[in-house]
Amino acid sequence: MSALRIRLPPFMSSSTLSPRTAVHKPGLVRLAAVATACVPVLPMLLGARTTSIGAGMIFKTWPFSNGSLNPPGWLDDPAQFAEHAHRLSAGLVGLMTVTLAVLVWRTEARAWLRQLAIFAAGLVLVQAVVGGLRVLLDDRHLNLLTPSVGRLFAMLHACLAQIFFCALLAIALSLSRAWNERAVVSVGRRLRQLGVVCCVLLLVQLVVAAVMRHLFAGLAIPTFPAATPDGGLLPAGWDFNVGLNFFHTRVLAGLLSVALPWLAAAVWRDRAAGVGMKRTAVALVALLITQITLGAEIIWRLREPDLTTAHVVVGACTLATTFGITWWAHRETIEKNTMPAPAALAAPARGEGGAVLPA
Repeated sequence: MSALRIRLPPFMSSSTLSPRTAVHKPGLVRLAAVATACVPVLPMLLGARTTSIGAGMIFKTWPFSNGSLNPPGWLDDPAQFAEHAHRLSAGLVGLMTVTLAVLVWRTEARAWLRQLAIFAAGLVLVQAVVGGLRVLLDDRHLNLLTPSVGRLFAMLHACLAQIFFCALLAIALSLSRAWNERAVVSVGRRLRQLGVVCCVLLLVQLVVAAVMRHLFAGLAIPTFPAATPDGGLLPAGWDFNVGLNFFHTRVLAGLLSVALPWLAAAVWRDRAAGVGMKRTAVALVALLITQITLGAEIIWRLREPDLTTAHVVVGACTLATTFGITWWAHRETIEKNTMPAPAALAAPARGEGGAVLPA
């Protein structure tokens, strides 16, 4: 009887399932790249759309929508489509992330990368549970808080999505051919520090934005760039929502309008920064300009849903781009003492007297 042959999918090819190594694995790179690209395009975009049109509670059940994976009429109703498509796409990304984590754990020699993959898989599971609690606890209220308990989980759900996006991006970059085969070149310390500062500022900005969206404070200050109709720099009256809006649209936005171009300029001034980093820095400035324009249009057009959705997605991409620059700038520190240099990988090992040792 002839031997049974099983054809594996491309990302589970025999080369991918080799013993643990720190070399480039094309199959894993493709899977990580697809999973990373799907996050802003599918669950994040659809989730932002769901919130923008107020469809977060169109289905009162979870994990199934009205008890079904294919609820009647969901393709014809815009609100039902946004929420159910969000759930389906989140499940797809979750499946890809868990698969990626298993394959990285089986084939990757770098312990920190295996741990990062497990963290991403754990985070996507936590994200699913938090999304479910947002639905199941929407009718629960705490005496000291205006929003429901479910809405508090919605805020957490939005914030975890940003961290998850960055975790997947870190995995994809660390598996790439350029990361594994190019010589490590040290960029300046100031560039690395500035990158961390920008990532922190952006993460705070996005957390504030998530809270503001779910408290319906997006138009707490209905004018821009002035804070009052008569051109005042400060709002005429203050409450929590006004303060939240002012901190998001003026304070943090102003800081980032300075910090992100500063980071891009630092990349271009650093001689060790490669062409890829410099092009990414240009893209970062373009994203910043786009984000500021969208933010202004949202106020001028009274939170038009398509603009609001685009603003959320571009914000996430701005964080991911900044994080990608920062992660790459820390490549030497991340890989220190974890893998041999590319030249060492290619050179045969030699014993005493120069004799070549078997692999």
